[in-house]
Amino acid sequence: MLPIRTSNLDRVQKELDAVIADVAARYSLARSSTDMNLVLDVDLLTSAKNENPVWYVQYAHSRMCAVKRNAAEMGIDKGSAEDFKPELLTHERESALLAALAEFPRVVAQAANMREVHKVAHYLESLAKQYHGFYTDCRILPMGDEAATDLNRSRMWLAEATQIVLRNGLDLLGVSAPERM
Repeated sequence: MLPIRTSNLDRVQKELDAVIADVAARYSLARSSTDMNLVLDVDLLTSAKNENPVWYVQYAHSRMCAVKRNAAEMGIDKGSAEDFKPELLTHERESALLAALAEFPRVVAQAANMREVHKVAHYLESLAKQYHGFYTDCRILPMGDEAATDLNRSRMWLAEATQIVLRNGLDLLGVSAPERM
């Protein structure tokens, strides 16, 4: 990586703006049905707020990466697959997220068969919404000096499964899944 000189900042900013616009445009095209008029709000699509669909989905992925980093800093490991105890996931948000994850293969198959890629984008937005609700209502990591429980580890497995599905879905659309935002 080359150091950025002050004289190059304008050029670097223009290149960053072009990359951001490309991601926003790519996602916007993917989320639009071919039988509808395409309306692009460039200001919205380049903003960092929940109303921006690509930002919202990417932020959900980034948030899950932050949970994994925080868990590592706390010395918490989700353990092996045998440590996943789905019977502990009884909160309605957990159930809704599990159900949404189960839909991914069907959505991808349907999108491919019908050549309607927008179905994947809309699914990802819905999944991100499910995850944000889960994150708000279901504490994934223990607080303070609390020890990690089987419930914490199971929620970590659920969060990681969601992260993988979001990353795979964004990859299908040709859009990045950033680890930090």
